[in-house]
Amino acid sequence: MSEATISTAGPDEVLMLFGPRDQHVRKLRRLFGVDITHRDGRVRVAGEESKVGAAARVLERLRVIARKKNELSVGDVETAATEEGAVVESGRPARPSSETINIQHAGRKITPRTPGQAKYVDAIRTHDLTFATGPAGCGKTYLAVATAVEAYKAGEVRKIVLVRPAVEAGESLGFLPGDLRAKLNPYLRPLMDALGEMVDYDQARGLMEQDLIEIIPLAYMRGRTLNDAFIILDEAQNTTVAQMKMFLTRMGERSKMVVSGDATQLDLPRGVRSGLHDALYRLSKIDGVSVIRLGTHDIVRHRLVQAIVEAYEASERREDHNGRPDSSTDGSH
Repeated sequence: MSEATISTAGPDEVLMLFGPRDQHVRKLRRLFGVDITHRDGRVRVAGEESKVGAAARVLERLRVIARKKNELSVGDVETAATEEGAVVESGRPARPSSETINIQHAGRKITPRTPGQAKYVDAIRTHDLTFATGPAGCGKTYLAVATAVEAYKAGEVRKIVLVRPAVEAGESLGFLPGDLRAKLNPYLRPLMDALGEMVDYDQARGLMEQDLIEIIPLAYMRGRTLNDAFIILDEAQNTTVAQMKMFLTRMGERSKMVVSGDATQLDLPRGVRSGLHDALYRLSKIDGVSVIRLGTHDIVRHRLVQAIVEAYEASERREDHNGRPDSSTDGSH
């Protein structure tokens, strides 16, 4: 264990170095894996010797910048960290895929269980916009919600927004009794189930009452701009092109989005193009956008789920080979 100290000119300089809600120092802690604290006019850095040295040099550089500009931006912090060898992409620190997702709930640990899942978690952590496609059971929703909870508890975002299109899965539910929440519950239940495994019920209810966690249908996103938020769109294959464009343009400053869906489970009317397919075609080559394609080998549900998915995929490939139109191009079934 090594330690370094840096003198400061006073409380105002400390506030600039640490940033609003300590966001600058939190970023440096995550990037370099060190502990950074302040006491009696000095900033203390503790950890492995090589990492302490790098983090201390970054803080010294930032102190000089702060004195010249009388302010520090996130860009200043990222530039200084990059010069010391830290990997910063899209404003987010990179963390190893083997690292457990820290949700701090009842001692539970969530760790990616396949190489594909590890790549997915890394993409979420290091990109502001991540698309994920794959079959049922491969962890698209679960891991996205886990990383959202982790980011919220680490103070990286101020709220979590979980979104789903209200599209019926091939059958009419008819008239649903109750208030609006009761009517929407069947559509939003999968997101609530995932969240319920990571946050205590009373805590989740309190956060939802404060609008720090929102679980809403896609239509409710129109006209909003979300800053400092972790936003997840589930079942994205059931969005239209217009809906997807509307959703993606809700992203505000310091926000992160994850868009997930299963291209084989379209519930849109025949002939309507999927917004997920369209977005992957248009946006996959944009710098800062990550596209992860999970497969049957990433399924971690009951052992039969993988066999079921593979059987359906094999049957569909045979039908496509015999002349059936490919549903992935036009949204048909």
